[in-house]
Amino acid sequence: MIKKTKSKFISRTEEYILLAVWRLKDNAYAVTIREDLKTTTGKTWAFGALFVILNRLEKKGFLESRMSDPTPKRGGKSKRYYLLSSQGVRSLVEVKRVHNTVWAGTEDLPLMP
Repeated sequence: MIKKTKSKFISRTEEYILLAVWRLKDNAYAVTIREDLKTTTGKTWAFGALFVILNRLEKKGFLESRMSDPTPKRGGKSKRYYLLSSQGVRSLVEVKRVHNTVWAGTEDLPLMP
């Protein structure tokens, strides 16, 4: 008997955040992630909710983070920069594959009803 392992999809919100981190590359920290999300989704994201999800994604192994050196411009505060782990990249690739498969054959669906 072959045992199948269950893999769980990431949520749509997690997908959006991982994609923002991917787009921002070396400049992915909370403020820039939030700005990217607002630009791409048209919605304002609360910092509290964003931090909760970033922490969860890091605990799940989808993100890695590092603290920057304190910057005089920001009053000596450090920033936490995020980057996708290899697991995060694989997860996004899988979500994109499934998304494309699920939407296949719907090209005639109107963009705006």
